[in-house]
Amino acid sequence: MLILTCPGHLRRLEEALRRSLPATLPVLGTVMTVARGNPASHEVLVDSWPHFGVVLTRLRPEVLLRVSLTVYYRDEGAWRALLGGTEAVGWTQAFQIHGMQEGLYQAVREAADAKGLRVETYRYQVPNPLLVCSSSPVPPLLGGCGWGGAGRTCRFPSPPYPNLSALPRSRVPPGLRLAPVSPSHVPLLNATWAFGRNTRSHRFLLGVVQALPSACLLAPHGRPVSWSLLDPLGTLSHGYTLPAWRGQGLSGVTLGALGRVLHARGFPIYCGVLPHNTPSQ
Repeated sequence: MLILTCPGHLRRLEEALRRSLPATLPVLGTVMTVARGNPASHEVLVDSWPHFGVVLTRLRPEVLLRVSLTVYYRDEGAWRALLGGTEAVGWTQAFQIHGMQEGLYQAVREAADAKGLRVETYRYQVPNPLLVCSSSPVPPLLGGCGWGGAGRTCRFPSPPYPNLSALPRSRVPPGLRLAPVSPSHVPLLNATWAFGRNTRSHRFLLGVVQALPSACLLAPHGRPVSWSLLDPLGTLSHGYTLPAWRGQGLSGVTLGALGRVLHARGFPIYCGVLPHNTPSQ
């Protein structure tokens, strides 16, 4: 496959993917973060250019202990052929594939069965256009063997996207101040992240904070008490509120602020929520 690194090629690919939303959602989000700093060192691959049949983004395992991919295909046969090899999709270790197309799961399942491997699946769910969550299932998010943290419900607005500037703004509580997350806050983010508390996760979070939009609420002493980040797949993620500050709607304030920034920059807006986190769903 060909690796796209030219900014002009990435912009052209971004435009093509945008025309096929929502099927391209995870790939588009990743391509957009790659073109805006590439904090997780993703690779963007196509089977041919400029007329492609398959787009694949790949996070190398040395970045965050796993192989993570997003996929969009125009030609299912080309995608199946790609799965049959080992060049782009390595089958020797656990991996995670994000995709929104009906044929994606079946193709991966058949390829895994042929190799005697196990596949776990996690589903995306689609709300109405005003970001209100519902339970309408669409094609699954595919998870490779062995990484239990893969289960997330991802929610996003159906096209046409709403005008977020017209939605009411959440009030910042007295004594708190809205601001971007600072690199100096990364130790706290790393310490409170379920998959953090190590040097790789610290490096990963630092890259995200330095390259991509974020929002947090600062207490008077300057310490963040609630925050939301954009992850390298273009997902509203890594949201957290310190236990002592919960129950005040602070996550809604940071998500709303970050969502407006992303909307103004042309990002599709969707969230990653753990399946057991019912209040956030």
